[in-house]
Amino acid sequence: MVRLWVSAALTAALVYAIPAAADSKNSNGTLPMQLRLAYAGETGMMVSWNTYSKLRTPTVRYGRHPSHLDMIASSDVSVTYQTSLTYNNHVSLQGLEPGTVYYYLPQHSNVTKPYSFKTSRARGDHTPYSVAVAVDLGVMGPDGLTTHVGKGAANPLGPHDNNTMQSLQAQGADTDFLWHPGDIAYADYWLKEQIQGFLPTVNVSQGYKVYEELLNNYYDEMSAITSKKPYMVGPGNHEANCDNGGTTDSAHHISYNVSICMPGQTNFTGFRNHFRMPSRQSGGFDTETDLGHGLIGPDEIGGSEAEESGPFSNLKDAQLKWLEKDLSSVDRTKTPWIIAAGHRPWYISAKNESSSVCEDCRKVFEPIFLKHGVDLVLSGHNHVYERNAPISVFDADPNGLNNPSAPWYITNGAAGHYDGLDSLELPLQPYSRAAQDSAYGWSKLTFHNCTHLTHEFISSSNGTVLDTATLFKDRQCGN
Repeated sequence: MVRLWVSAALTAALVYAIPAAADSKNSNGTLPMQLRLAYAGETGMMVSWNTYSKLRTPTVRYGRHPSHLDMIASSDVSVTYQTSLTYNNHVSLQGLEPGTVYYYLPQHSNVTKPYSFKTSRARGDHTPYSVAVAVDLGVMGPDGLTTHVGKGAANPLGPHDNNTMQSLQAQGADTDFLWHPGDIAYADYWLKEQIQGFLPTVNVSQGYKVYEELLNNYYDEMSAITSKKPYMVGPGNHEANCDNGGTTDSAHHISYNVSICMPGQTNFTGFRNHFRMPSRQSGGFDTETDLGHGLIGPDEIGGSEAEESGPFSNLKDAQLKWLEKDLSSVDRTKTPWIIAAGHRPWYISAKNESSSVCEDCRKVFEPIFLKHGVDLVLSGHNHVYERNAPISVFDADPNGLNNPSAPWYITNGAAGHYDGLDSLELPLQPYSRAAQDSAYGWSKLTFHNCTHLTHEFISSSNGTVLDTATLFKDRQCGN
């Protein structure tokens, strides 16, 4: 029913020796933790988890009944990188029935009953369903977003507020999967949090341990969600390196850059090891690195936060050729909706600078989206919520949401992390239709049928709907 495009396919793994620092935590090195699921093609599910020790043959038992896990899948993928405290294990389950509940257990699990997931729907299934979308989501609790902040930070949670992870478990329980297009965990804020007195100070040479612990905290927290439903992610700028694109300690007149990052903490290494998005099936790319290759200038647009990261494809215009081929292959009678997501927005009421507005992204992607009738474009990066009109080359579609010919643009980077929220630039852009910069929240997409799609901005604090709008497309639904 829906074609989802997210530029997110970094899947190569780097294998190094695990640091001795991890050994002290390795009392039960094979116990599964940080469980996460991801769709793996139309009939598959990737089961991933972490362990303190390397597994020789990661294995998953699964089946259609919780007391009868009669099928087994395994792999040889148990990978780590130089500074990691854990190993990442990935096993693909294939040949699954669509729209079906399966039960599963990774090897060495000590839980009393198996976990479960529901597979994706068959192509052409037009029954209603919904998707949760959270962008720019970081660590929650004592090491991240909580009821207090460090010196110079802002936007703590209120004393009775739920955070976004809690809201996704409650108000997002009925969604089919969680989509996270970039900026995952914000472990690269470790130094900023220390400088602001929020985290205990350690020597910069030992900062890699703090970075990795924040990553592990985040994935531990998310496993309550990601062990039950697919967690589809794409990379953002905060996955690139360990240093938040540069950090300044004003009190001591010290500026830090990527040079403080140890091998293993640059070039999206944590992301590439931790996730196995359906890249082998889809062939996707990374908008933080693989953008352009000379289309809008003499050099390839690449890197993240002005730091060297990538590219991951050396073929000219590889991402654009892939996107063109992918969208051309969609049968709109079976897949009427096409939703695209990349981390950085290009239509946003923010300061007109490259760190906020990705004009290069617009020049590269907008013509393809217009050509193939993309229905909705989602982004984050700016930590605000803004629902825009359908737009074509800066002009709002005169039809509004009533059968527009241009894509609908929504930015929602308000999921929440230690650094809080951004401020909208006033006056709002003329194409803006609803915006706010004072509440944490996430998006819920409900596909009613082939003609109606509703977007809701859900307040994480109390689960209320802060904004809602429905898009209508005039087309015939298939049988």
